[in-house]
Amino acid sequence: MNCMNRIIKISLLSLALSGGTLLAQTKLTDYVNPLRGTTTLWEEEDLGYVRHREARTWGAETLPGAALPNAMVQATPVTMYHSGSGYQYEDKTIYGFAHTGKGHWNLCHVPILPVTGRVDPTDYASPFSHDNESAHPGYYQVYLERYRVNAELTTTLRCAFHRYTYDPGDDKEVLVDITRSNNNVREWTLEKAGQRAFCGSQWGEGKIYFYAVTNYDIDGITQYQGTGRPRRGGAVPGQSSVVSVITFKDSKGAAPLEMKIGFSFVSVKNARENLEAEMLSSSFEDVKAEADRTWETLLSRIRVKGGTPRQKDLFYSTLYRSFLWPCLRSDVNGEYTDIRGDVVNNGFRYYTDPSFWDDHRNKVILMGLISPDVACDVIKSITDKGEKNNGYMPTFFHGDHASTFVAGMYRRGIDGFDLGRAYRLLLKNATVPGREGRRYGEEYFARGWISDKDTTNLPYYNEFKGGVQKTLEYSYDDYATAQIAKILGDGPSYELLMKRSRNYRNVWDPSTNFYRGRIDDGSWYKDFDPYYPYFQHMWREANGWNVLFYPPHDPEGVVGLFPDKKAAEAKLDSLFTEPWRGYELENMTGFIGQYCHGNQPGHNIPWAYYFVGKQEKSQYYLNMIMDRFYDMGKEHLAYAGMDDAGEMSAWYTLTAMGIYTYSPADPEYIVSVPLFDEVDFTLSNGKTFVIRKHGDGEKITRITVGGKNLRGWFLQDEDMRAAKPLDIYVK
Repeated sequence: MNCMNRIIKISLLSLALSGGTLLAQTKLTDYVNPLRGTTTLWEEEDLGYVRHREARTWGAETLPGAALPNAMVQATPVTMYHSGSGYQYEDKTIYGFAHTGKGHWNLCHVPILPVTGRVDPTDYASPFSHDNESAHPGYYQVYLERYRVNAELTTTLRCAFHRYTYDPGDDKEVLVDITRSNNNVREWTLEKAGQRAFCGSQWGEGKIYFYAVTNYDIDGITQYQGTGRPRRGGAVPGQSSVVSVITFKDSKGAAPLEMKIGFSFVSVKNARENLEAEMLSSSFEDVKAEADRTWETLLSRIRVKGGTPRQKDLFYSTLYRSFLWPCLRSDVNGEYTDIRGDVVNNGFRYYTDPSFWDDHRNKVILMGLISPDVACDVIKSITDKGEKNNGYMPTFFHGDHASTFVAGMYRRGIDGFDLGRAYRLLLKNATVPGREGRRYGEEYFARGWISDKDTTNLPYYNEFKGGVQKTLEYSYDDYATAQIAKILGDGPSYELLMKRSRNYRNVWDPSTNFYRGRIDDGSWYKDFDPYYPYFQHMWREANGWNVLFYPPHDPEGVVGLFPDKKAAEAKLDSLFTEPWRGYELENMTGFIGQYCHGNQPGHNIPWAYYFVGKQEKSQYYLNMIMDRFYDMGKEHLAYAGMDDAGEMSAWYTLTAMGIYTYSPADPEYIVSVPLFDEVDFTLSNGKTFVIRKHGDGEKITRITVGGKNLRGWFLQDEDMRAAKPLDIYVK
């Protein structure tokens, strides 16, 4: 096959797999476009402000590569280091294919690039075109123009399969960029391990080991000194690197070069065992087909009827995106490297921490509903880490939201973990100051709120305590931990924590009808402007409008902070209509008035109208958000903001179904109007829970569960698990 014919075939494949409508769609995986969420927003109409800086705003920062649900390995292209997942759709060159990814400017272990000819260690990236690129669940393909190589990737849980088709007559070589990742690489090894094998390790955010087998005899491995290469914000001045080039005997052979690579965070031996168990005897097509079947099985847990092709594309793409993180870190033999650096085997699969600040709102609950075995092992993993970290449950970034995850899982009947062990850690977080626990906990425990810096004219990016945000979030965490205390019969702790769950009121300023920072003497922060956003001062990645209706465990109490429901409704109306003041920020985009969908703090706000008696207003904005913010930009592949390990995606998935985790610690779901006429949700108990929409419009006139009228707006989890049909009547 000549080069032009190959390009034409690749282009057709890209069109078929990209979620388009050229071919009849017979599988749910055909609706998924892994390239969704990889682009950056550039235009004023998408951003919500006029661009003046050259810096990119944050897109969803998702990875387009091959992966299985919650797997150890994500085989994905790198177009720029230290830039989200390493891939930006607008970039035009590929530096390699990495093997771990998340979307938070970290990971991207062990980048590998097929090359040919004499390699320049300072210049080896290959141009590529999206016309010759395709992505599908468990599969990624791109044509590397510089080296005339069609690169294909597929994966198992712990292994990656690379297939490189070179032009006839070209020498086959592989460049291992062993000193590069999205983290600072502390040390590395790479060596030949047999006639057709090589192995090594790379230490950068975890020490990962690998063992690779090729279908060509290895001639040698040569190391070259390189230089720093582009990263987010420019080159790395003076930073050197080492690239290793693997050459092969009979390298002009007709067969594509194939590499099967096992990975482990324990040892090369375990990496080899992972490879032998998962991939060694399989062909590329076998692994690719199995990856597709795995995703089809997961996606088919939720089947929708009605809706437009675009809505189905968005629904299944966001459902797919919700199941890439957290990631597996234990091997087929059960071993993992724990937080102390010891190799242990405790009989469960060991996972990375969820991104609790982001995805405690929805994604981890969705994960538990579809993959309860994974959710249980995640809780076992964080419990193991906490017990080995001075007895504090791990926190993430801001807040203490493992509490909402543990409470939300157990109260939904997912109880395959030791609740008492998890509770001891959560209770220590909630009551004992310590570096590993809640930040500024000593202030919060002593007086029920956290102070903010007494200063003026703070720029957005300065980081201080974020006292208002922490006070709000800790009050919710107290509520979540209190629910576990009640289950376990710890009455005194329950009473204490429930009292603290009302601490959000301590930062409410009735003179402004906003949450407002308090300085150390208890007086209100004077330089107060609810329109001005902060990275972490008073609020976290928000302004005063975007935290207005938090926390979620007491929505009636939050509405009660206003003079009356009419005043609360008027405030909500202003929130969605007061124009954004033009502040140009990388991590706040996608506005409806002051509401920012491109960052998480306000994601519960659209439902607040329910609690002032105006559900139809909520639905108006829910529909607007789903319609506007998930296929933005000229390519229709951008999110309004970062996906943040699946939180943005899970928001869409659950909202489109008509059941959202308004208070994830509580075993209930706020009901809204689904996008689809019917949703069939196969539960982990084997039963099918059906959601049906009757009529068109935004106002819900009646809700029945199992044929009986629902009082209020919340579907109880026990009714869902009993598979009582949910019927929603609208006009």
